[in-house]
Amino acid sequence: MLRLALPLVLLGLAAGSASAQPPTREQKVRNDKSKVEADGFWIYNDMPKAFAEAKASGKPILVVLRCIPCEECVKLDDDLVDKNPAVRPLLDKYVRVRVVGTNGLDLSMFQFDYDQSFATFLLNADGTIYGRFGTRSHRTNWVGDVSVAGLAKALQAGLDLHADFPKHKDSLAAKRGPAPLFPTPEKFPSLSTKYTATLNYAGKVVESCIHCHQIGDAIRDTYRAKGEAIPEQVLFPYPHPKSQGLILDPKECATATEVQAGSTAAKAGFKAGDKIALLGGQPLVSMADVQWVLNATPAAGGELKAEIVRDSKPITLTWTLPAGWRRTDDITWRVSAWGLRRMSTGGMILEPSDKGLRVKSVGQYGPHAAAKNAGFKPGDAIVSFDGKTDFKSESDILVHGVTSRKAGDKVPVVVMRDGKKVELMLPMQN
Repeated sequence: MLRLALPLVLLGLAAGSASAQPPTREQKVRNDKSKVEADGFWIYNDMPKAFAEAKASGKPILVVLRCIPCEECVKLDDDLVDKNPAVRPLLDKYVRVRVVGTNGLDLSMFQFDYDQSFATFLLNADGTIYGRFGTRSHRTNWVGDVSVAGLAKALQAGLDLHADFPKHKDSLAAKRGPAPLFPTPEKFPSLSTKYTATLNYAGKVVESCIHCHQIGDAIRDTYRAKGEAIPEQVLFPYPHPKSQGLILDPKECATATEVQAGSTAAKAGFKAGDKIALLGGQPLVSMADVQWVLNATPAAGGELKAEIVRDSKPITLTWTLPAGWRRTDDITWRVSAWGLRRMSTGGMILEPSDKGLRVKSVGQYGPHAAAKNAGFKPGDAIVSFDGKTDFKSESDILVHGVTSRKAGDKVPVVVMRDGKKVELMLPMQN
């Protein structure tokens, strides 16, 4: 389920009851709903009500999607609380709505990195998107991506855009993406038989919820089921700026703290301290907005105009992204990598070693046990995969399996085991 990190929900044992059992996930979800509705500070899972209030009040809308409970993002729970002095005064200027499940979510509006479990949208009452907030490169490495100070800066930037609206409406138009494959998550074929458009509070609410990452899985499954190659834009979604050598300050809207030598960002002329005001013609409120612009750039490459401020002076840069630029981003940290491993490696997890790639582990159950059933073992060193010997990373093999091979194909794989070469046949799967 989705859950906002604002306000903080205590997930520990009941005070003064050392013998009490921790609440179940189902209890956490229901307790959270009761608490938020009783507090009245946030509109709970009701977008029509949020739009109505925004139109009546003239305020912008803050929508936060958040996993309930998100054990992966506990640090965000620790920090992003509605009593924070830098954040609370800004929250008061928004119509605040929590979206706690993606069931029925309007995917023409809410497009974001579905491998995340925390995403924030700043909206006008007419549906115009001012910006996004929420970036995470890995569940254990979030400090360089988000911060309370960064959230405050994004909220203020949204208010600034709202104050001048509709002056900026044309520049904000591109913050909506193309039409989705299906209008809402439960319409995807892989989800339609399991979920409905609403959460089932009368039954098992947790089991009725469509998680964020399931949307991304459903998108990939749609291509795979049709026998089509999964597009690079889908395989490498929302590229992190650091994959192009641009390191941004998580406490600012979009300010460079470092530019790595030899990177595309360095070749474009970015320097540490540069404040990016516009990228691809779009105003930026956060690192997530930078990722949104990058996500819209074709895998074949392209040029992005960057309007920056350096030493209080405006400068225009041209950021050239070459063909194949997306592949420099790491995707193995993503939840979606599990689905790709099912499709491409039969459930194996691969890791680099001094002899190239080796099998770190093999799945034990269901489709993720396909490699195990084919004879692969932990410790096997990959000599060649599908006749190729130049794969440098697990990502390379995952991508090859879903772009060059179809479900049902059997791929020859040569491994080194106990000093001997062993050839195995690995099935490609849906």
